[in-house]
Amino acid sequence: MFYKVFTSAALFLVSAFTYAQTADEMVDQARQLEKQMKEPAALSLYKDALKVQPENIAALTGASELSAREGSRSADKDEKTRNYTEAKNYADQAIKLAPENAEANYAMAVALGRVATTQGAKEKVAAYKEVKRFAELAIKFNPTYAKAYYVLGKLNYDMANMNTLEKAAAKMLFGGLPEGSLDNAITSFEKCRKLDPSLLVNYQDLAKAYKDKEELEKSIEVLRKAVTLRPVYQDDPGIKSNCKKMLESME
Repeated sequence: MFYKVFTSAALFLVSAFTYAQTADEMVDQARQLEKQMKEPAALSLYKDALKVQPENIAALTGASELSAREGSRSADKDEKTRNYTEAKNYADQAIKLAPENAEANYAMAVALGRVATTQGAKEKVAAYKEVKRFAELAIKFNPTYAKAYYVLGKLNYDMANMNTLEKAAAKMLFGGLPEGSLDNAITSFEKCRKLDPSLLVNYQDLAKAYKDKEELEKSIEVLRKAVTLRPVYQDDPGIKSNCKKMLESME
């Protein structure tokens, strides 16, 4: 009897280990597809990994981040909302499993920011505080997390460029504008650039921030560097093209 119980337990552990390995292998393959700028295929593989191991943190955060990117590319409002909602759900699951995981908190910051773009001024402004909180948690758990600094930079940039409705919502919700400025945006963007000199979207938004501050020489310097970078993510060729056009208009 003891032998049967022991054998069954051993088989269960071996089976669990095999599934875990299979999910991890799928995650590795998905990351390779990301590097090849095949993000829809990578997202599909992350989802397959979650069918095998629903609690795989890397698969959850990968699926969240790519769902958010897929949503940003979609021209269909319903599809965009669906992707952003999925991104938030994946991030929420990851945080419940690993609340001190930097990637999980970063994924939530991104997802909440994306969801907010589909909502009204009041909801968008209210979301800023949560985006900031999760981005700062990501940095707390990993002080060298470049993309989390980018999120903080983008958040400050967006707050510094609120439209009239958003400013009215901020006044109603907070008694005024939440803390945010071009200076704070630039500080975070520059920190991101120092930690990850390859993140093209960071160069694009840093150049915009310098331009808005009328520091044109710095903006041009950032853009000149951006157009020399190798695309890493699927959206990078388009971002690089935007940087080139912006540079040509300023020189």
